[in-house]
Amino acid sequence: MTWVEAIGWFGAALAITGSAMKTIIPLRCIGIGANICSLIVSAFLGNIPGVVANLILLPINSVRLYQMLGLIKRVKHASKSDLSMEWLKPFMTRRRTKAGEILFAKGDSADCMYFTISGRFRLKEINIELLQGQVVGEMGFMSPTNTRTQTLECLEAGEVLSISYDEVRQLYFQNPEFGFYFLRLTSERLFHNMESMEKEIVRLRDALPEIEPVKQAASA
Repeated sequence: MTWVEAIGWFGAALAITGSAMKTIIPLRCIGIGANICSLIVSAFLGNIPGVVANLILLPINSVRLYQMLGLIKRVKHASKSDLSMEWLKPFMTRRRTKAGEILFAKGDSADCMYFTISGRFRLKEINIELLQGQVVGEMGFMSPTNTRTQTLECLEAGEVLSISYDEVRQLYFQNPEFGFYFLRLTSERLFHNMESMEKEIVRLRDALPEIEPVKQAASA
């Protein structure tokens, strides 16, 4: 067996292995290796179409791998700091909002989440005003029925960024790190809501002794 045949067989093994990969980064790495092997063999044998095809595929796989590694790096950095989704902006679509506009209502079918840039927004049912740079609408993604659990109202004209759940799913399944990050984001929101509910329960419980004497005095 010549060295060219050895490289050819190695490239074929890489191509077969790449087809069995379930995650995108190993697939891109193996694809780059297979492209290099095929390029060498094609160049040695004078296979011009093979040379051209691999000269095109090699930079494509390299660029996609670089982009994916960059995304993972940003996700890791974000997950170790706060829960801001600034790094997700390039994947989102800009949208202007008007005062009084309802971006979504409780019970609506949920298909995207938002990132607030400017203006004022309020979750109507729990009367919480959102600050700039906050994510909202992610709970619909986790809901078994994909329905909104709150109503989001625009109080003052501004801008938001949106990303569809389909795009979120693509990032989720392509990157385990993103899946972990998104789980942490939604868990943080759930714990925050539970804490707010507990504070409200304590407030109502403390107000009960004041209400009872008023009722007794009224009955007397």
